[in-house]
This record gives sequence, C-alpha cells and structure tokens, in this order.
Amino acid sequence: MNKTDIPLLGIVAYSGTGKTTLLKQLIPYLRQRGIRIGLIKHTHHAVDVDTPGKDSFELRKAGADQTMVASSHRWALMTETPQQEAPDLGYLASRFDRSNLDMVLVEGFKHEEIDKIVLHRKENGRSLEGLIDSHVIAVASNRLPPLVLESITLLDLNKIDEIGEFIVTWLGNQRK
Repeated sequence: MNKTDIPLLGIVAYSGTGKTTLLKQLIPYLRQRGIRIGLIKHTHHAVDVDTPGKDSFELRKAGADQTMVASSHRWALMTETPQQEAPDLGYLASRFDRSNLDMVLVEGFKHEEIDKIVLHRKENGRSLEGLIDSHVIAVASNRLPPLVLESITLLDLNKIDEIGEFIVTWLGNQRK
C-alpha cells in the first residue's frame, strides 16, 4: 500500500449474515479508539438517497449527471452511472477526503483484492470456503470453524471488542 493511500478493509459475507449489524456496532467501537472511519457499502439494489419531490431530486431527474446537496451539517454527491456495470472500488475510495479519515471499511465487494474479514454463520448453510481467497486476513464466526489457513485469524463474531482490536492492530500495521 502506498503511504498516501487510505487503508481499505472489506467486511464480506453472504447476504443475511449480519454485515450491517456488525458494522453498526464496530464503527462506534473504532471511533472510541480515535479512528476516523469512512464506509463504502455495495448493494445489488437501485440506490436513491434523494427524496422524490425535493428540488435536488427533480434537478437530478431532469438530467444532471452529478448532483451535490450541501448544508452546514453535511453534503452528498450523487453521480449517475447508467453505462457502468459495477462500481469500481478504487474510484469510489478515491472520492473520500483522505485528510479526514484513517481508514475505509468496505461492506461487500467480496471479490476485490483488498484485505478482508469474512463473516460466517453456520446456520446460514453456506460454505465458508466459497468466501476465502488470498486477501482474507480473518474469519469472524458465531461458531469458530476449524483453522481455515494458518495465515487467517479466527475471531468470535459476537465479540465486537475482539474484532475491533484486531482491526486496530491491522490498521497500525498498515501505517508502517
């Protein structure tokens, strides 16, 4: 990783495993440790963060390729991408203001070549092996599986502090 790049860490799992639930607990934990977090969430559904009837919605629907909504509390940039098949993670990450972040958590994008923590629940009935690639650095499960690979750390999915401390250590190693 280039020292000017922002560290990306993927949180990947099959649908219904609890990626968002985990992140809703993990982000406050990391914030308490002083880590400034960005988040990219991949979805297979149509995304619309604007409200029908509002001026910004109407102007975007009128044909603006990019629409920014800004106030003194937040801003959001919406970009129309009708010709793109799938969003490019590197491009999306480059849109963040790196001066205000320490890392970006990435929910989804399971096939990207970034470090990843795989979440697994045995009761989902899906194979853990289907999520393992050379970029997986940890598996967090509610029932710890047998060792997958020696280089992969096993974490308890129900222990936010354990997962959080693993990420704190990982982030420290990225900065070296």
